Amino acid sequence: MVLGIGTKEDFIEQHYVALKKANPEFPILIRECAGVQSKAWARYEFGRERNVPLDNLNPEQVAKALESLITKS
Repeated sequence: MVLGIGTKEDFIEQHYVALKKANPEFPILIRECAGVQSKAWARYEFGRERNVPLDNLNPEQVAKALESLITKS
């Protein structure tokens, strides 16, 4: 995930530990960058990648965006 400043930080504070505990073998990388659009990226088999924008989303919307990356793999 590439995160800007805002409510995405709230998502990390509220959900990161539970997310890692539920998925201990799944690599999760979070980068904080100013001046870029916030996005979550997923890499699938055969080098396929998808991303979803996270700008201006509240923590619940961030969770739904991440779920969409999982369910539309």
